[in-house]
Amino acid sequence: MKRVALLAWLLTSLLLPRLGYGYPPLQLYVSLTPSGGVLKPEPGIYSGPVVIDRPMTLDGDGKVTLDGGGEGTVLQIKSDGVKVRGLRITHSGESHDQVDAGILLDGANNSLIEDNQLDDVLFGIHLKKAYDNRVRANRITSKPTEPTLRGEGIRLWYSSDNRIEENRIERVRDLVFTNSPDNQILGNRITDSRVAMEFVFSPGNRVEGNEIEGNATGIVVIYSPDLVIKGNHLRHLRNFASTALAVKESSKVVIEGNEILHCAVGLTANSPIHPENVFYLRDNHFAYNDIGLYFYGEKGGHLIHGNHFEENLQPVAVSGPTSAFLHDWRGNRWDDYQGFDRDGNGTGDQPHEVYLFADRLWMDRPMARFFRASPPLEFLDFIERLAPFSKPDLILRDPAPRMR
Repeated sequence: MKRVALLAWLLTSLLLPRLGYGYPPLQLYVSLTPSGGVLKPEPGIYSGPVVIDRPMTLDGDGKVTLDGGGEGTVLQIKSDGVKVRGLRITHSGESHDQVDAGILLDGANNSLIEDNQLDDVLFGIHLKKAYDNRVRANRITSKPTEPTLRGEGIRLWYSSDNRIEENRIERVRDLVFTNSPDNQILGNRITDSRVAMEFVFSPGNRVEGNEIEGNATGIVVIYSPDLVIKGNHLRHLRNFASTALAVKESSKVVIEGNEILHCAVGLTANSPIHPENVFYLRDNHFAYNDIGLYFYGEKGGHLIHGNHFEENLQPVAVSGPTSAFLHDWRGNRWDDYQGFDRDGNGTGDQPHEVYLFADRLWMDRPMARFFRASPPLEFLDFIERLAPFSKPDLILRDPAPRMR
């Protein structure tokens, strides 16, 4: 009897669109697909929402559009072992409270979301208590509205051991990982959004090989220890309060081999409250930023080795004289190093020391930032270096600066 009802529903859905009553509902085809089966709909536009509650493959082959009709989440996956590929998913609802998304994985594990296009959806792909999934090579944009009114391109909530890779995400609000440990975020491109990635209470994630460009802020790490941020390219983050990387109260974070180019601030970090709350900053390239590194707080402890600072207006800025001095600086390459390598071993003969002169004015007085790098302030800085009125503050010493 149930099968007869489904067939009747299917026939009705096929006839009504031809009479001008809308798109056929894809849910009918999904409901008729057996567990473990493969559904390849005919090319065309189908209406949502759709709920998948059994293991199956839904393959649109790049020719199928699923339209949510502007209400709720377009596609919900509530089963393990589901594969969704080759769909265009569009026109979700607009409720932030209900987290209206293009695709929701609700308690779904070991699923594959691959090569889909999601546009005009409030939230893109939402993983909710979902584990061991792979989200790969999708193209995601949010609603055409102000950045703060959009939703997250990818949102993980209490989800772990997922692999987020090679997605192209633009014009969304953020990518947010909340209470979501041990995920891998690899090779994604995130542009024209607010915050590229934000980790909150999410330890053990690996962020590698991503391209982040033209956003308000890059990667933010809050109370998320044991992260690895490696080999990423962060460029052109130029809003007034923009920072490429921000780390707060997160221990044993490794920041290695990243290129940070033409940003307002390369890295913003607080000093660790506890000795174990240190991070490792090594082999990164900071170039053409207003500020390379900005430290606030009075304690040190971070390990800063082997980085290259090139053509930054201010390589290091601090909130207090000891904010940077107590960190472990070694083997960094400084374009303003005033020394020689007479024995040719690749290390400067004298330590690299950075003192605060007139540039301390804009660090202490935010209103003076307007004059940063201006001719009057540069002239005042030159005079103070030439004939200082008092002993300047030493903010850092690198005992073994790298020459090449």
